[in-house]
Amino acid sequence: MSMDSLITAAARALAAGDPLGALNRVALRDDAPALALRGIAMAQLGDLARAKVLLRSAARAFGAREAVARARCIVAEAEIALASRDLGWPPLALAAARQTLETHGDRLNAAHARYLEIRRLLLIGRLDEAARMLAEADPAPLPPSLRAAHELIAAGIAMRRIQTQPARRALAEAGRAAREAGIAALSAEVESAETLLRAPAARLVAQGEARVLLLEEVEALLASPALVVDACRYVVRERAALIELARRPVLFVLARALAEAWPADAPRDALIARAFRTKHADETHRARLRVEIGRLRTLLREVAEIGATQHGFALAPRHAREVVVLARPVEEKHAAVLAFLADGESWSSSALALALGASQRTVQRALDSLAGAQKVQSFGYGRARRWTTPPVPGFATTLLLPAPLPGD
Repeated sequence: MSMDSLITAAARALAAGDPLGALNRVALRDDAPALALRGIAMAQLGDLARAKVLLRSAARAFGAREAVARARCIVAEAEIALASRDLGWPPLALAAARQTLETHGDRLNAAHARYLEIRRLLLIGRLDEAARMLAEADPAPLPPSLRAAHELIAAGIAMRRIQTQPARRALAEAGRAAREAGIAALSAEVESAETLLRAPAARLVAQGEARVLLLEEVEALLASPALVVDACRYVVRERAALIELARRPVLFVLARALAEAWPADAPRDALIARAFRTKHADETHRARLRVEIGRLRTLLREVAEIGATQHGFALAPRHAREVVVLARPVEEKHAAVLAFLADGESWSSSALALALGASQRTVQRALDSLAGAQKVQSFGYGRARRWTTPPVPGFATTLLLPAPLPGD
């Protein structure tokens, strides 16, 4: 078999999901095409660090005259960065590589690059941008593997937007495309997404009782006429009305406490303890509580009234017949950080900060606290340090994307 035919055979093996078969053909070669294929094979086998080195070597070896080959290496390196949750990898380099591939007629690799860009946007919660880019892509002429990728992204956007029927349709299409492609890893990814869709996504707390909800039940709740205090995204909502409190943590704590007490009132001392984190209330705390309640009353004036009672304050919805709290299925102080780590991948603190919309210092304090409680673990040092934790079994903790962490 000639040298070029070995490269072709190795590329076909990679496209079919057979990295070992590809390595058997190019393992002893150090020319640029072989380096690139070896890098992709190592990535498929999970050795991301070695894969990154090989792909960078291949990009240098191709040189400036082989723009398409270099662009393909950049796309492969971007995929490795995404898999290793290196969200700081320059997205403009990927966009430039995609443009190069489109200009030279390499529509398949250009489509792959586009889907990588969209997956990154989805991971950091920029759903509108992700949906807009996906709408610009036509999966019909693409091979089954890329059609499956398209539908998996569509399902991910639908699940983040709490739209279960579009998510199911997209996953059904993804499953058919994955079976047509015959790539076991792709079918496993579809099955994992289907499992996530069937997992408990939140807890409903109402009148002292709590129960877990599937995503479709969350969707039905948000479409109902109930007044919902959403502790997953730190908002108060009643159908079209939406009051965001992510940047007002004290007001959100008060809103949740009032909702949990409804239809009864919440005692002043209990509100002070939850909002100000003190067990010994004095007149200063009571005065501050009145001020914060006044601010909350102003924000909620379209959906509810807050009245003073003999013992505390009571929430009275203007239109809704029911007040409920939508909480995460597993609640803990640093649940937002754990929600991302629950995907089983290793994250840097900078990538977590980007995904959460928080400062790196805030995220690092949360990680240190979780590590002290033995809920997360790290490996590596300095900029190479990564954090991971086993996923919480049976809970779709990342379906309801957490709001930005409040800074200290």
